[in-house]
Amino acid sequence: MKLDIRQAREADIPTIEAVTLAAFLNAPHTSHTEQFIINALRRAGALALSLVALVDGVVVGHLAASPVVISDGSTGWFGLGPLSVEPAFQRQGVGSRLMRSALDRLRERGASGAVLLGEPDYYGRFGFRAEPGLVLPGVPPEYFQALLFGPLLPQGSVSYHAAFDARG
Repeated sequence: MKLDIRQAREADIPTIEAVTLAAFLNAPHTSHTEQFIINALRRAGALALSLVALVDGVVVGHLAASPVVISDGSTGWFGLGPLSVEPAFQRQGVGSRLMRSALDRLRERGASGAVLLGEPDYYGRFGFRAEPGLVLPGVPPEYFQALLFGPLLPQGSVSYHAAFDARG
């Protein structure tokens, strides 16, 4: 399987939406709004990264990253997600490659760190972990995880872009 990762293009938008819908169709913890979130982030100019995974030139995965606000005033932090992989390509390393590429690109940009909401066992392999002083209100703390790129871990509440409230 030849897998390539690149920045998304305008022509990829319909496929990204289809992949996202398929990826979350039977997911246990979802509001089925992930495609709306990505579209709203794009419209708002808030997609810091929009990476696609291609197998033989066909988009089979997508990862979005957008800036987050931390109540202590820390800057340079990004929220990762949604991460979507076409079901036929799940458990084949596509999501891992997207995640590693996103983390590398954020580090290259001088980001301070990244946060995400997700399964601790999966995201722990990339170095993410729950940090007691960094919280996303309203979610179980073990599922909100951070990865520090620099020397200082912020302390406070994290707020994602308003696009994460998109419902249609």
